[in-house]
Amino acid sequence: MLNLHALFGIGFLVTSQATRVLTHRGTCPLVSGTNIQNKECFLRQASNMAQSIKYLGQEEAQHIDEELFTEYGFSVDQLMELAGLSCATAIARAYPTSSLVRARPSLLVICGPGNNGGDGLVCARHLKFFGYEPTVLYPKRPNKPLFQGLTTQCEKIDIPFLTEMPEAVVIDEAYHLVIDAIFGFSFKGAVREPFSSILDVLKKITVPIASIDIPSGWDVEQGSTDGLQPDMLISLTAPKKSATHFQGRYHYLGGRFIPPALERKYQLNLPQYPSTDSVYQL
Repeated sequence: MLNLHALFGIGFLVTSQATRVLTHRGTCPLVSGTNIQNKECFLRQASNMAQSIKYLGQEEAQHIDEELFTEYGFSVDQLMELAGLSCATAIARAYPTSSLVRARPSLLVICGPGNNGGDGLVCARHLKFFGYEPTVLYPKRPNKPLFQGLTTQCEKIDIPFLTEMPEAVVIDEAYHLVIDAIFGFSFKGAVREPFSSILDVLKKITVPIASIDIPSGWDVEQGSTDGLQPDMLISLTAPKKSATHFQGRYHYLGGRFIPPALERKYQLNLPQYPSTDSVYQL
């Protein structure tokens, strides 16, 4: 079994543009005090901003998605590409290849049958180009051109697909990280096979889990006390209410594409992403 938790870490990054923004707001003066004092000021600023972000209920999250499609002209595959790239970027920030203990930075990406699984396929593709070695488990594949295309794109760059879920001990020995892209915020009801067995295995592993938008099996608003406890959560668009129960080390916001009018309508209070970044650490 591997114990990698002490090996992973990421510093708090502040770009020069973010520095200028905060200085302009009068929050963190740069002309006085030590570097440590300034860093603490930026950390307080980030903490205050994270507390003001709106956490969405399931119905509200669905309404925002519907408006993005109907009122703002986004397509499903466009949003999926933006979400998947954000997830890959956040994972690369939290678990850089330089921090991994083996020569091959191997990741296991588990994809569900819906849009969350599509996000996982896009994420796997980008991680491959980022220098990681993803392997995908995709047990229930929708018979739709969008998902078939995403699968082909992964296969064409030599991302292997598993035919069955490995045992927990195998996952701990073979992979540095598991990416949970099984269920998103539309999930309701009981978890059915094969995913109930897959989640049972994931509860036994010791390597970190990074969940996309919602830890799979959690109630979107109430969370879960006996479900997955991921090390990382990547909230898309805005955090969902269940994220208030997240206790892992890394919580990122991804998806720098929300139109300002939509943000104002739903009072999302999203943070200002630094520089050209598509992710923001909460």
